[in-house]
Amino acid sequence: MQVEPQFKPSQSVAGAFWRFAIPSIIAMLVSGLYQIIDGFFVGHFVGATGLAGINMAIPPLGLIMGFGMLIGMGGGSVLSHYRGDNNLSGTQATLVTSLCLMVLIGLLATVIFIVFGQSMLDLQGATGITLAMSWDYVQIMSFGALISVGASAMPMLVRNDDSPNLSTVFIVVGALANIVLDYLFLGYLDMGLQGAAIATLIAQLLTCILCLRYFVSAKAKTTLAIKQLDTGLAVRIIQLGASNLVMFIYFSFVMAFHNLQFMAYGDTTQLAAFAIVGYLASGYYFFAEGLVSGLQPPVSYYLGAKQYQRIIETVKLAFSVTVGSGIVLVILLNLFPEQFISIFTTGNTALIAASKNGVHLHLIALCLDGFLFMASVYFIAVGKSRQALFVSVGNMLIQVPFLYVLPKYLGIDGVWLAVPLSNIAFSLIVLPMLLINLKGLMNTHHQQQWV
Repeated sequence: MQVEPQFKPSQSVAGAFWRFAIPSIIAMLVSGLYQIIDGFFVGHFVGATGLAGINMAIPPLGLIMGFGMLIGMGGGSVLSHYRGDNNLSGTQATLVTSLCLMVLIGLLATVIFIVFGQSMLDLQGATGITLAMSWDYVQIMSFGALISVGASAMPMLVRNDDSPNLSTVFIVVGALANIVLDYLFLGYLDMGLQGAAIATLIAQLLTCILCLRYFVSAKAKTTLAIKQLDTGLAVRIIQLGASNLVMFIYFSFVMAFHNLQFMAYGDTTQLAAFAIVGYLASGYYFFAEGLVSGLQPPVSYYLGAKQYQRIIETVKLAFSVTVGSGIVLVILLNLFPEQFISIFTTGNTALIAASKNGVHLHLIALCLDGFLFMASVYFIAVGKSRQALFVSVGNMLIQVPFLYVLPKYLGIDGVWLAVPLSNIAFSLIVLPMLLINLKGLMNTHHQQQWV
């Protein structure tokens, strides 16, 4: 029995790309609303201290999401590759193995964050009420780590099962539930950051339930057959998804280091400003992640089908949209900073001034964040796990000297500038890597034409 083809030979490269990219963008933007909505309600109902507290909670929570992305991207890439190779048994084994990994890693994450969660906050310099609020949030999210891992991983598996629209719907339903629950728990019941955490977990659980129902329904292309965990596939999934986990480790590490430096060279107001700037940048991050996540299914499929020219055309399209959209957003944020900042705070002149400074300095190379994420996902899609891991690890390591040295000479401005300057430096390394790989595919394509 053969797998139903995902891509028709007559379908254009752009058509195939946007078929997955658009639902993926919507899914990531809506998924990102979990954080942005929390920031909106915390900023207006709890205040600057609440924003600082939730910013301290983001690094450990980023690690939990990273575990989900490891399974979702790794399992999704293998799933699409088997679909391109018409291997039904392989797709079924991949799905079962991915779900088993999700449970095992989710339970392990619960233990890790319950035991070490407060220590992670201490390392960021959290004290007093900021520490108390952060722990309120992290403790509840730690107990629901399995839910958070599932909510990150399963929609990506649904998407790679050739159901990108349903994947988006499941995430949208969860995000809408989060809006209602945030208003109920923060605005009406005044439960603070504990309420925000409970609202998030309930909404994520709803997404998980919808995804599980899909895989036991007639709509699923890959049926949830009863199989044992395939250790070989598990290793392959972890290898391909490892760069995504490292990317989130990088995100958490850099966020934690920023929090520490802002507390060392500034105060709670600067940390709250960093939270606001992060929420503003996250709109682009989620758009770019959704866009380049849409790159993975077609590229993995084209690799299995040996359609190398289509891979090259897909990457060119993804690169131009990712970088171009980042440039446009930076221009808008610099032209209208107060209008964007007012989404999260009003009346606090010191916080607004600090946030404006962050917008001008921290976001100058925002488009390169999208480029680096695109390069990592591309290398996953073509099975180059080492290169993908290098991009993720390198992007993390290069932050350290910039974050350590620049504040010594520039103070707070040095903290703000660390990420854009390090991204420029690292992009000069990653771009040649990407071009060399694409050139190799082009040579293979020409050889095929001569055979």
